Amino acid sequence: MPKKQTVWLFTMVSLTAVLGVYYVTGPEKLLPASSLEEVIPETAEDVDVDVAIEEPASDEVFEMIRLEADEERSRLKEELTAKVASADLSAEEKDEAYTSMQQLDEQASSERMLETVIKSKGYEDALVRTMDGEVRITVKSDSHSTEAANELIRLAKEEMGEKMPVSVEFEPFK
Repeated sequence: MPKKQTVWLFTMVSLTAVLGVYYVTGPEKLLPASSLEEVIPETAEDVDVDVAIEEPASDEVFEMIRLEADEERSRLKEELTAKVASADLSAEEKDEAYTSMQQLDEQASSERMLETVIKSKGYEDALVRTMDGEVRITVKSDSHSTEAANELIRLAKEEMGEKMPVSVEFEPFK
């Protein structure tokens, strides 16, 4: 029976051989050498840069805003979790941090629920954000009216609470 050192040495030599063969043959399969000459320019004057900046679609803007809000909530939640786990804080401070964590979760849940309800009313997309004690609703719609805005405000007050002021903005399709 071979020793463990022999098996280990044989395994390492085999792995080195396989990686060496892959390194030698791999790049040609990915990008042949003849195409490298076409891609790499001779001098700096040969470089032609054409940059097109596209406006993100409004769906993407809504998603980016949602993602940023989720990241901010995650950051706040991590800070609060660290406070709850800290041995340096009193029980009251830990309780406050835990209550704040629960409020963040409830707020995020309420915002998502309100977005779902608004979309079920026939709107293409909706973005609900709670900032500085105010609920801001942005709805994707070509037409808008005071009746539609009042309906959205009523829905927001039912879901988010009567005490928070609500603003509604209609964004046209692009």
